[in-house]
Amino acid sequence: MKYRLKEKVVIITGASSGIGKALAFEFAKYGSIVVLAARSVDKLNEIAESLNKKGFRAMAVETDVTSRESCQKLIEKTVKSFGGIDILINNAGISMKALFHETDVKVLEKLMNVNFWGTVYCSQFALNYLLERKGALVAVSSIGGFHGLPGRSGYSASKFAIHGLMECIRIENLKKGLHVLIVSPGFTSTEIRKKALLADGKEQGESPRKEEKLVSPEIVARKIIKKIINRRSYAIMTLTGKLTVILKFLFPGLVDRGYYNEFAREPDSVLK
Repeated sequence: MKYRLKEKVVIITGASSGIGKALAFEFAKYGSIVVLAARSVDKLNEIAESLNKKGFRAMAVETDVTSRESCQKLIEKTVKSFGGIDILINNAGISMKALFHETDVKVLEKLMNVNFWGTVYCSQFALNYLLERKGALVAVSSIGGFHGLPGRSGYSASKFAIHGLMECIRIENLKKGLHVLIVSPGFTSTEIRKKALLADGKEQGESPRKEEKLVSPEIVARKIIKKIINRRSYAIMTLTGKLTVILKFLFPGLVDRGYYNEFAREPDSVLK
């Protein structure tokens, strides 16, 4: 049975840009009530105002997902405003570009705090409300959660952790009607690469890839929503990603070399 989105209360973290912002507009088209969460409150208010002017229902909540208290306030404010939660999309995340042995450990800690602990905090506070409505818990992850990506050790580690967390939550609530979806979008044209952290913690500033050739956030958002409607467990959106999942257990060395070659071709690659 397909899941109906009209009047459903949807929380989206990392909603100020990229996939999160695109999801907000797509959910609104389905008649969902959208709660936008991120640190960039000015951007959130602008998006919420734009949606509300079009007759949709949206609310912006300034949220730092690395703060347990901030995540709790996000959930509590949503429930107080709209009576419950139907869908939580853990989309907030950052990336990195540096070799592991050259990376300041604080960079790795930041990756885990934003990507993993942000998902933990929001999911745990929201879980009972999601169970009440037999809703959906979504993590926007990466193929880096299935196979390590060179130069992205902290990023991949955080995504592996998210996959393990989401799969455990799915199994623990297997008979309670909770839908758990893990999304691996592939390379999408967003700000994440520009803000990727280097070995010393500074932002990269420029994307190493041709953004105009990457998939748009809007296309990714539409695919994610289709997976939610159809209650799927995984959304692996690229052929490379699907092959990785299949081949890594059969030919792990081949997959390793493939990813080495792929990332070695990047401009200013960290691979020597």
